[in-house]
Amino acid sequence: MALAARWLLRARLRLRPTAATSWGRWTRVKKVGKYAGPVIVGGCIFITYEILALGKNVTLDTQAVEQEKLKSYIYVHTIPLEQQGLQGITSKAKKQLHRAVKRLVQAAAEIFSWPLAEYYMKLDVEDHESGLWRLLKRAQSTTKAVRVHAVQELAKKHLWHDYQYRIVAQACDQKTSIGLARSKDVDPRFFLSPPLPKVIEDSCIEDELRYLLASLPQSEVDQCVQYFTSLALRESNQSVSAQRVSSHCDKIVTNGGLQLLQKIYQLRQDSQKIQRNIIRTIGNLALNECLHSAIAQSGWIGLLAEAMKSPHVIQASHAARALANLDRDTVEQKYEDGVYILHPQYRTSQPIKADVLFVHGLLGAAFKTWRQKDRNDVEEKDANYTECWPKTWLAADCPSLRILSVEYDTHLSDWRSKCPVENERKSLAYRGRELLIKLKAAGVGDRPVVWVAHSMGGLLVKKMLLDASEDPEMRSVVQNTQGIVFYSVPHYGSRLAEYSISARFLLFPSVEVKELSKDSPALRELNNDFTELVREQEVNILSFGEMLPTNIGSMIKLHVVPPNSADLGIGDFIPLDVNHLNICKPKSRDSFLYQQSLKFIKDALAQECKR
Repeated sequence: MALAARWLLRARLRLRPTAATSWGRWTRVKKVGKYAGPVIVGGCIFITYEILALGKNVTLDTQAVEQEKLKSYIYVHTIPLEQQGLQGITSKAKKQLHRAVKRLVQAAAEIFSWPLAEYYMKLDVEDHESGLWRLLKRAQSTTKAVRVHAVQELAKKHLWHDYQYRIVAQACDQKTSIGLARSKDVDPRFFLSPPLPKVIEDSCIEDELRYLLASLPQSEVDQCVQYFTSLALRESNQSVSAQRVSSHCDKIVTNGGLQLLQKIYQLRQDSQKIQRNIIRTIGNLALNECLHSAIAQSGWIGLLAEAMKSPHVIQASHAARALANLDRDTVEQKYEDGVYILHPQYRTSQPIKADVLFVHGLLGAAFKTWRQKDRNDVEEKDANYTECWPKTWLAADCPSLRILSVEYDTHLSDWRSKCPVENERKSLAYRGRELLIKLKAAGVGDRPVVWVAHSMGGLLVKKMLLDASEDPEMRSVVQNTQGIVFYSVPHYGSRLAEYSISARFLLFPSVEVKELSKDSPALRELNNDFTELVREQEVNILSFGEMLPTNIGSMIKLHVVPPNSADLGIGDFIPLDVNHLNICKPKSRDSFLYQQSLKFIKDALAQECKR
């Protein structure tokens, strides 16, 4: 090794109650330690310095001590060999070591309010070292505002030495770690690596998952949870079990579910679908605050922070939801399964003044419905492509908005395995009520709201607003609704339902499709009641209609929603030369479709949305 290499002096602390001595200026510390002497290894001198005891009255009750089993490390840089001869290294290293021990004791005294704190403040300690410990102390303050500001300052540190990040990773508490994970561009060294998974001999992941599911109680749980749990046990389907089992969260954690999910997550890095389903499950577990400590201790905070930086919008949004449910310092709301934050996903000092909610339609999803266009149609060098235009474009144009997207299962046909009681749950009435409760838990209705809906999602929005108007606890959702954007919503029915009736041998219509029939009494009543409500509440309406037919599979091509059905008869109606699938996918940020939608949102919210 080159002579210019710095000398690394390592000191390991071991707290043991022993007899008292004194050493130099350290007259108030009972026993300082012993110098073990230099050992030359590979061109470097490692000087081990052991502190046998700091006294019986000194206790370090920190995560660092717990996880490192009462071991910590001090890294000291000494003068390069070019500037000094080999002779005298021991004495100079000894002085450096003295200073390092002083820094540690001083910092610990400050944090844990030791009686010696005032004394050691007078000692020679570098500013950046004491600043680190001061930030850690403030991050653990009992005052929320102090904690939040300290975490914000910690997250800005990008030029620290590696050992400083490691100190914070070991010493910070659960709230600090979660706050750092929800800070943009945070250094990954702030987080401890997950503990190594427990290895069970002669067992595979599939078997371990099956044992976990089998250990969960089957009584007093939702019928569909029972059904899909038994299906997963029978078919050994990891994806189904990871998504469907959300009851008895405490049992899942007690039986090692967090560690098992982490093992699957690490082993299946080749599958985004499996990984995001696992993160989705962690987000559901995080709804239960009594499990937050277990989630943090199992190493999930660092993994979620890493997932937040994923270039894939679905992966990042699942992680954002999980961390938001864990962050009780800056997030009061809870994001139930199927409710996702598109903006802001990180902690921000920008005040949120209004909400915009995106609700997909038949065969849609919380993310893919709002992509700009299929990635297969995008040129590799297209820098303007976005997987989710509300997250990319709308968030940039209106940073003071909270942008949410919801997700629920929809199907064209019933040719699939389903829960025996699922037909009832697929109706507009049931789904509207279920989603309304979730949105209320997320704080929807506490500030001005604009809804953006595609296809059947518009019918769902109409049903939710009508239900909210009749419920005193939900009425604020209606009262704060400032506007609604409808993208090809079948207010008067869809030709898809008509077509499926005459082709049942090809397409067995699901409950959703049946409800889209123009002869549906429920649809007619829904429309009449809704138009009366929006006139009464003076809600702004903007509707877009499709003018091109859509390919449904390889055999069907039709106008899914004719213009006369997409026109509500209230507000503005704009027909466009696009099909049903692309009516909600602007080609670019400068496109007419996006600019008209943006203008409507801004006008509806007036001064609430800033550029």
